[in-house]
Amino acid sequence: MASDKGPSAGDATLRRRIEPREFEVFFDPRELRKEACLLYEIKWGTSHRIWRNSGRNTANHVELNFIEKFTSERHFCPSVSCSITWFLSWSPCWECSKAIRGFLSQHPSVTLVIYVSRLFWHLDQQNRQGLRDLINSGVTVQIMRVPEYDHCWRNFVNYPPGEEDHWPRYPVVWMKLYALELHCIILSLPPCLKILRRCQNQLTLFRLTLQNCHYQMIPPHILLATGLIQLPVTWR
Repeated sequence: MASDKGPSAGDATLRRRIEPREFEVFFDPRELRKEACLLYEIKWGTSHRIWRNSGRNTANHVELNFIEKFTSERHFCPSVSCSITWFLSWSPCWECSKAIRGFLSQHPSVTLVIYVSRLFWHLDQQNRQGLRDLINSGVTVQIMRVPEYDHCWRNFVNYPPGEEDHWPRYPVVWMKLYALELHCIILSLPPCLKILRRCQNQLTLFRLTLQNCHYQMIPPHILLATGLIQLPVTWR
């Protein structure tokens, strides 16, 4: 049941929350916005307390800003674990992926899980390899789904009174399409998703091009989940 109030005035995260419109434009998977937004959670050791905040691009990418801020403000104790969760509007580029791996290698007590709304220039081979290297180093990278959007709305957005349950309902098909392309990246397959933008009416379109290798390597349930693909029938 939705609350008749917005975030509590006593909520320690209130001043760090973003506005609903910001969340809507940054995390809409159909929007090809140049700027990136990061929502993050940090948990230390066995404590149940979670520190939440947000960041954006400046002269540097938002991932680099986080690493610089985090390492300059924190004293790391090797015996205390640190769990970090990122919710990114764009996946890391290859340079940021490399920087993230360097950061984690210097701080082995830190674990990182990344949820992304969109894949950044996913046709670029360096970006694809960067994500693979990041995943192979132990970082979990997933596409944001409905539960992640709902979680972010409730915990990072200064939503209006009575709107606790009413985060923007983005088309699920876009989440599934990006999840499909992420599988292609992980399995070192050719891209199957192409994003098109019509400037006149600001429409964002997609095109799927599947090859035999996609049908052979990607689990059928991932292909079928898009609702746009029929698996080929083998006659015997």
